[in-house]
Amino acid sequence: MPTTYAIPNGSTAFAATTYTGTGATQSVSNAVNGTSFQPDFVWFKSRATTYYHALFDSVRGVTQGLASNDTTFEFTSTAGNDLAAFTSTGFTVGVPQQWNSPNNSSSNPVAWQWKAGGAAVTNTAGSITSQVSANTAAGFSVVTYTGNEVAGATVGHGLGATPSMIIVKRRDGAAVDWAVYHASIGATKYLTLNTTAAEGTSSAFWNNTAPTSSVFSLNNSGATNANPRLFVAYCFAAVPGYSAFGSYTGNGSSDGPFVYCGFRPRWVMVKRTDTAGNAWYLEDSSRNTYNPVNLELYADLSNAEATSTDYDFLSNGFKIRASHAGINASGGTYIYACFAENPFKFSNAR
Repeated sequence: MPTTYAIPNGSTAFAATTYTGTGATQSVSNAVNGTSFQPDFVWFKSRATTYYHALFDSVRGVTQGLASNDTTFEFTSTAGNDLAAFTSTGFTVGVPQQWNSPNNSSSNPVAWQWKAGGAAVTNTAGSITSQVSANTAAGFSVVTYTGNEVAGATVGHGLGATPSMIIVKRRDGAAVDWAVYHASIGATKYLTLNTTAAEGTSSAFWNNTAPTSSVFSLNNSGATNANPRLFVAYCFAAVPGYSAFGSYTGNGSSDGPFVYCGFRPRWVMVKRTDTAGNAWYLEDSSRNTYNPVNLELYADLSNAEATSTDYDFLSNGFKIRASHAGINASGGTYIYACFAENPFKFSNAR
């Protein structure tokens, strides 16, 4: 095993934080065992109710929110409401205005948080100039850009490594789907984060061109490159010991596949790609502190948290413990994204 890791402690770059909504301004710490960080991307979801997901980042600003389960464009909150601030140890939430998940008194939220690079810088690596906050060590960047509807346009992502997953959302104008690139299905295909659709095939999204260590490519899809519309992209590159992106084939058994990640997971997202009708499953070790991992939320649905034994989180990956179609149909194909508690070298069994 490696003697050093870019991210030796996952708690310095990713957090899954549970807390109690109050409806009044409160600060929430993401500290784990004394380790905390200032996030640049916070994804909120109420566990107790059917409130929408609420996604904020430091490049668009704390007043600008998006919902992963809906096609709606960006909503603007008054300063101090909803997400009030990113702090050095987490975030401050205010009085609910546009969004209920972050701090409604009946919300019982979870907040998934990623650390990018703080204040955005201008990136001219692509044919479209972008604003980028990048954490190259953790393989994560927040990117905003204005589309031009030109086939072959490129956008700089600032990672210095090839992204394994890119999530794009149009921020203004007519409501359109979220677009997802994942290396396991390739650049000729796409997924939509807000739906249960199977993978689609189209050159309109990524111009049939895989991303590079400096840019990702676009064609003329309204979901990724309408002219002159505003977009945000969340870009993720795999980092050994901290993040993993891949695919597996289901076996239809409660003794399901083992997925090797090289670390003990903190957060796992899974989506079936070969057939429609299956949600984006979101599970983490903060809501489930021991195995089995059985508390589900869904990126494409506003549903409250459900209970269904799905995984065991292990010291070096995760083991499927369910036979349902959402994560383990016999012969089904699935993509995943996973972030670490700790690299395998420093992980204890659960």
